[in-house]
Amino acid sequence: MRILAALAFALALVAPAAAQTTLIRDGRVVTNTGAGVIENGDVLIVNGRIAAVGATLTAPSGARVIEAQGRYVTPGAFAAMSELGLNEISGSGAPDDASVEGELVSAAADVARAFNPAVSAVAVTRMEGVTRAAIAPSGTATMFGGRGALVAMDGGPDSIFRERAFMVLELGETGAERTGSSRAAMWPVLEAALRDAREYPGRYRSGQGGAVLNELDAQALQPFANGQGLFLVRMESAADIRRLIRFKRDNPQLRFVIHGGAEAWQVADELARSQIPVLLDPLSNLPDRFERLSARLDNAALLHRAGVPIGIAPAPGTVDAHQARLVLQLAGNAVANGLPWDAAFAAVTRGPADAFGVGDRLGRLERGYAADVVIWDGDPLEVMAAPTTVLIAGQEQPLSSRQTRLRDRYNPAGRR
Repeated sequence: MRILAALAFALALVAPAAAQTTLIRDGRVVTNTGAGVIENGDVLIVNGRIAAVGATLTAPSGARVIEAQGRYVTPGAFAAMSELGLNEISGSGAPDDASVEGELVSAAADVARAFNPAVSAVAVTRMEGVTRAAIAPSGTATMFGGRGALVAMDGGPDSIFRERAFMVLELGETGAERTGSSRAAMWPVLEAALRDAREYPGRYRSGQGGAVLNELDAQALQPFANGQGLFLVRMESAADIRRLIRFKRDNPQLRFVIHGGAEAWQVADELARSQIPVLLDPLSNLPDRFERLSARLDNAALLHRAGVPIGIAPAPGTVDAHQARLVLQLAGNAVANGLPWDAAFAAVTRGPADAFGVGDRLGRLERGYAADVVIWDGDPLEVMAAPTTVLIAGQEQPLSSRQTRLRDRYNPAGRR
């Protein structure tokens, strides 16, 4: 069964790709592997997957050749947290499928059923070199924020490549506010919810019901409670992170990724030993909440130095449907505050792929990986750099959006 599931997932990654061979030649190839950066390197793509990476590769007969001319050639960026495809115009009163209100549904909320690949922000994000994204609800009435999904930025009808990829779990100040306004209540509620889920459907079908979950949420939470999924835990303070590490020690079958972690640098060594990844915002440095009192700009650099797996994402509360494209700028700011360039670039490509369990097929330029490849006109972490070519699963993507089409329509002379 696992083999069949893995095969189905692999096919989903390359489904949009036609039977095509492409050689990207003479680039500054950032592999995100032990091979490092290959100067004057080539990338061979066959049927949507990377067939070879190296110097002076020979183009097979009939292959399309793209001349990189020494430019950066990289894996596509992975937006580690966003609401892409869940609303068209934020704050306008238009439908917002990222927001779940009421108490009927929390853990059972499923963004894969709401994702719209035709939303204009998808094309805008793709133009900035982002080829994959994790999407999640913005919040519910309980500590459980619902089930997130992993999506490709190709805009196709089958662009969701992993449904129910993770369960959002609020365990910081927000989680406490939703469970009796106290962390003293929050952790017992979490433990009771996990028991409810593990005992589904027995106690529900016998008429007992759950201690804290309704039947709908218990069913949705069950696979995650049994260690068959990933919990994306929103928390910021060092004290909360320490409690999560202890909880993980007591529940080794559960998998966690921290989203936020403004004070994670204070527990860097403990996090490194636990190997719990942290998706952090390099611009979080203000004590705008008590749980962020010790936030600092070099958080990413300190975590990396300690060996903590990291990814870069907007801080909880700032995630929206339109700014996922800025993740590379966030990485550039991390470099300005001490994170090495290669680690910063990995944190917006390989890091999120590893955190969400798809690092064996995304986030690297390596044989057998999905051919999400971007050619840039400059350093991809510089704000003025832009892609000249974007491929998703080997298929070249249009570098246009509704905005660029409007620009060209009303500025036919090409004035900028």
